[in-house]
Amino acid sequence: MIPVGEPDPGTVAQAVESFLSARAAAKPSPHTLAAYRRDLAGILAIVAARAGCDAAEVTVGELAPRVLRDAFGTFAATHAKASISRAWSTWNQLFGFLVADGYLDGNPMAAVPKAHHASTGPKPLTGSDTPERLLASAALPRTNARNPWPQRDLAVLATLLLTGLRSAELLSLKVSSITGNPGERRIRVTGKGGKSRSVPIEEPLHQVITTYLDSRRERFPTKRIGARSVLFVDHHGQPLQRGGLQYLVETSLRAAGLGDHRSPGALVHAMRHTYATTLAENGATARELMTLLGHASMTTSQNYIDATAVEQRRAAAANPTYRSLDSLTNTAQSS
Repeated sequence: MIPVGEPDPGTVAQAVESFLSARAAAKPSPHTLAAYRRDLAGILAIVAARAGCDAAEVTVGELAPRVLRDAFGTFAATHAKASISRAWSTWNQLFGFLVADGYLDGNPMAAVPKAHHASTGPKPLTGSDTPERLLASAALPRTNARNPWPQRDLAVLATLLLTGLRSAELLSLKVSSITGNPGERRIRVTGKGGKSRSVPIEEPLHQVITTYLDSRRERFPTKRIGARSVLFVDHHGQPLQRGGLQYLVETSLRAAGLGDHRSPGALVHAMRHTYATTLAENGATARELMTLLGHASMTTSQNYIDATAVEQRRAAAANPTYRSLDSLTNTAQSS
C-alpha cells in the first residue's frame, strides 16, 4: 500500500516507463534496456494473472511483499537461478528508484528472497586448436547453406575471437569504429554503462574485415556503406541482430564439427572467454585483461588468470627444491 501523504506512482506499467527513462540517462545499451523490460514484464505478468486482470491495470500499491514473493516463487519454477537473480536485481532497482523519487517509503524487495548462483568461471571453447579450426571452416562456403556468405561469417567470428567483444558491443559497431594506421589499428567500443574503450587489432583481422566489406558492396550495390553504417549486417543488408549473431556462431561451430566444444549455455560469450583465457595463458596481467575486456572490477579479470593457472604453475616451478631434485635425478642417471 502507498503510505498516506506519498505521491501515487500509478500503475506498474507507468512506473516502469519512468524507471527506464531515468536509466536511459546512464546510456545503457539497447540490449540492457530490453533485458530490464523483459525482467519486469515477466514478474508483472504473473502478478496480473493471479489477480485476474490485465498487466497494464496492476498498480504499484498492489505489489505487497507477499504478492512479490508469490510471483518470484512461480517465476523460479521455470527459470534458471541466474535469470531469477537478474530479475530480482531489476525489480530491486525499480523500487529503489520509486523510493528515491518519493513514491514509496520502503523497498518491498527486502522481503523477497534473492536467488544466489555460484560463479562457474570462464567457459571458453575447449581444444587448443578450436579457434583455428573454426575460422578455417568459416572461410569456406557451406555447401548446404541456402545463401552462404563466408566473408561475413569469417569477419564476425574472427572479430569475436580476436577482440573479446560482448554480443551487444559487436552489434553496435560502425564502420568508423575501426581506426588507426597499419600497425596501430584499433576497434573503438562502447561497453556496459556507456563506457568507451579501444581494443588493438592487427592487419590480418583488418584485412578480413576489408574483404567482407568488399563482398558486402557486391551483394548490395545500391546500399552505400558510409562511416556511420553498421559494420555487420545480415543476408538482407540489415543490421545483424542478437538472434542472427547467435545463429551464425552456433551453425559455424556445427559446420566445423565443433558443436561439442562449447559449454552448455555458452555461445557468443564463449568467444569472449576464449579470447580472455588465451591472453591469460600467454602472460597477460589482470590489469591488461581488465582494460581490454572492459571489466568494471579487476576481480573478474583475475578469474581468467586463475582459471589458466599459469601464474600458479610459474610460482610453483620457481621452488628452488626443484633444482635439487633435478640435480639428484641427473646424478642417478649418470651413475
